Amino acid sequence: MLTIHLNGAAREVDADPDMPLLWAIRDRLDLTGTKYGCGIAQCGACTVHMDGQPVRACQTRIGDVGEAKITTIEGINGKVAEAVQGAWRKLDVVQCGYCQSGQIMSAIGLLTENPKPTDADIDGAMDGNVCRCGTYQRIRAAIHEAARSLA
Repeated sequence: MLTIHLNGAAREVDADPDMPLLWAIRDRLDLTGTKYGCGIAQCGACTVHMDGQPVRACQTRIGDVGEAKITTIEGINGKVAEAVQGAWRKLDVVQCGYCQSGQIMSAIGLLTENPKPTDADIDGAMDGNVCRCGTYQRIRAAIHEAARSLA
């Protein structure tokens, strides 16, 4: 039995330490907002925050989490998260939606570190977050919108 700090609470997980964090979150803790995409940390669908930094849950072993604070899409809060979610709704970013929890987690990570990103900053931070529907222009516009609302 392992204990992780997830979305503000200590949670016990019956899992092998080698289990990817993604599967512990989805299959053992029933939080399904974090998605499986590729399993090799290339698509970003599984992005969560570990101590505030975006990480790929498919390649993070639960046994390596230790005392780190993990936040999933279900646990995001605060003014940056609200700004990003509001911009996503306002600009109707989502098409199929499958990748969007990972996109939102990466966008929150970016705006937390850099509240006034350029297009190049956004492209760099969002690199590796794949959207099969190709909503990249709307994602970039929503990040700029969220940044403006935070100013």
